[in-house]
Amino acid sequence: MTKLKIKSGDTVKVIAGDHKGSEGKVLKVLIDKNKAIVEGVNMVKKHTKPSAQSPQGGIVEKEASIHISNLSLLTSKGETTRAGYKMDGDNKVRFSKKSNEVI
Repeated sequence: MTKLKIKSGDTVKVIAGDHKGSEGKVLKVLIDKNKAIVEGVNMVKKHTKPSAQSPQGGIVEKEASIHISNLSLLTSKGETTRAGYKMDGDNKVRFSKKSNEVI
């Protein structure tokens, strides 16, 4: 199992692929597939059959997963950075390698 430096709730920027340049908040991280679902990025149209939840059925737009390698963490100032880990007293914290601030 690989250790991912991106967690749900982080603000990320897409650095490669069709949606390069777009930013959003990570909704969910799929650890086993090394992918993440980012809010408003990589939207796909899914055709749904009528069911109890949606009696009408139809076409629903939802976010598809995007590979972790195509995402970069954003600092509070809005610049892309890589994340590292360090000990802050007794607890382990993530920090920005660019600005050295705790994320």
